[in-house]
Amino acid sequence: MDVAWLMRWFLFLPPADRPLQIDLRFPSLILNFASQSKPVQRYFLQLAYKGTQYHGWQIQPNAQSVQAVLDAALTKLLREPKYTLGCGRTDTGVHALDFFAHFDSEKTEAIASPDFIYHLNCVLPFDIAAKRVMKARPDAHARFDALSRTYQYQISYIKDPFAIDRAMFCRNNLDVDAMKRGAAILFEYSDFGCFSKNLTQVKTTICKLMDAKWDITANGLQFEITADRFLRNMVRAIVGTLLDLGKGKTTESDLRRIIEGKNRCHAGASVPAGGLYLYRVIYPPEIFEV
Repeated sequence: MDVAWLMRWFLFLPPADRPLQIDLRFPSLILNFASQSKPVQRYFLQLAYKGTQYHGWQIQPNAQSVQAVLDAALTKLLREPKYTLGCGRTDTGVHALDFFAHFDSEKTEAIASPDFIYHLNCVLPFDIAAKRVMKARPDAHARFDALSRTYQYQISYIKDPFAIDRAMFCRNNLDVDAMKRGAAILFEYSDFGCFSKNLTQVKTTICKLMDAKWDITANGLQFEITADRFLRNMVRAIVGTLLDLGKGKTTESDLRRIIEGKNRCHAGASVPAGGLYLYRVIYPPEIFEV
């Protein structure tokens, strides 16, 4: 064995009281002393996006997603690989007025800069906007720590070419009172399996409903619903089912049978994704007490 080579190797080893760290983020082998490592901080990033050009939030193998674009922007700005975790998985074409994602970083000084959000928005495309960034506890989670989520669905009575992909066009011949009564019926149940997309891998279809209501707007209707969690495609299926009530296709008794039957095939058709917005996400304030 080459004794000289062996001596050079040992010269690069840290003392016994300073453990060896190997940073695998880079192609070459980088040796760092533990005493030189910087503390990692968890951050929550609040953002909004127009989902028309994206195949939902979550990264897809062969399609553009909001998560992929955000990760690339953070990686470019912070000059270190970044992977975010979101508060939910919006479907293709669904928008978000209030969305949260968390990530970890050692670049605390750069993120603390008043210009961080400005610079991040300069890197992001026009249809994704960062609002603010907040420090969070190390175990805080954007998805699992959310107390509630609120969605809104917009229906327009006016055919507006500038509202394409932002609202569902519908004739003004709906029985809104029947739809409001249908929304009230939802509170009688907690299992909403009939509104879940088939073949979805979830442990339970139980959701705690907190609010569900129809409001009349200047040009149409708005449905707003709040729960602790939502099943995939749940909101769009609920709106489609309540529209069947408003059109006289089903009755309130039919709605109860649909929910109790837990069969997606018996519920109404899913309304277009463009009218759906993630409107608000609520967290316990203590996760931001750092």
